[in-house]
Amino acid sequence: MKRAKVFIDDIFCGTLIEDVEGFHFTYDGDYLLRTDAKALSPTMPLQQESYEKEVMFPVFDGLIPEGWMLDIVHNTWKIDPRDRMSLLLACCKDCIGNISVRSYGEDKSE
Repeated sequence: MKRAKVFIDDIFCGTLIEDVEGFHFTYDGDYLLRTDAKALSPTMPLQQESYEKEVMFPVFDGLIPEGWMLDIVHNTWKIDPRDRMSLLLACCKDCIGNISVRSYGEDKSE
């Protein structure tokens, strides 16, 4: 099982998990109470229930490098391009845009 913390505008908003059943995203309860809470995407509006999908959610998959950048990641870090969660954890700590993904146990300032 792989787990990641998801941030919107550098504010912790939820947890992404990959297990044998697929991918699961749950918004953080405290985040849902914020007046400035934003949804990750129009297809994942704010809700308490978890989202579940057999493949990576499009909003996260879109953060992963493609083309020659993906080749560099694969050749340098030896991450299989089909291992979407590992790619997300390795490459998406500081993405263009307002969403970032970090490993659990990783300090936000790293």
